Amino acid sequence: MNSSRDELSDTGKKRRDFITLTATAMGGVLAGSIAWPLLQSMNPAADTLAESVTEVNLAPILSGAALTVIWQGKPVFIRHRTDREIAEAVDAPLSTLPDPQEDKARVQKPQWLVVMGICTHLGCVPLGQKKTETRGEYGGWFCPCHGSHYDTSGRIRKGPAPTNLVVPPYNFISDQLIRIGREE
Repeated sequence: MNSSRDELSDTGKKRRDFITLTATAMGGVLAGSIAWPLLQSMNPAADTLAESVTEVNLAPILSGAALTVIWQGKPVFIRHRTDREIAEAVDAPLSTLPDPQEDKARVQKPQWLVVMGICTHLGCVPLGQKKTETRGEYGGWFCPCHGSHYDTSGRIRKGPAPTNLVVPPYNFISDQLIRIGREE
C-alpha cells in the first residue's frame, strides 16, 4: 500500500512541477506583452527622430552671407565668414571676453560658423543674419531685447547674456555639406 501512495505522490509531484512551470511561463509571456509596449512608448516618436538631424548644403551661401535653418524647432545660424571676420574673431583678446573661448574651439573650418540662434540671456533671437540688420558693435549679432552684443565667433562681448551662443553638434559630410545633430 505504501508503494501505491509513493507512486501517487510521484505523479502528484510531476503534475505540480508541470503546473508551476506552465504558470511561470505564462506569467513571463504576460509580463513581456505588457512591458514591450511600455518600453516602446519611451522611444522618441518618428517626427522627433526626423528633426534630430538636419543636413545643410553650404554651396549657395556666399562669403559674408548667412543662413538660418531650423533644427529641433530652434533656429541655427550658419555664417560664411569673410577673412576679415575670421581675423577679428581670432585676434580678440580672451581677457576681454565675459565667457572666454578661442575661435578655433567654436569652429571646425574657419570660414564656417554654426551656432544656435538663441540669445543666452532670455532666449530671444538675435539680429544679424541679414546684411540689412544691425550686427552690434562687434560685427556678429545683436539681441534687441536686452542689448547683448556677440562677435563674429558668436561670443558674448557686451550686455547681460551670461554665455556665448551655443555651438550645436555638427560635422562636415563634405566640403559643402554639414549635418547638424547626432545620428543614433
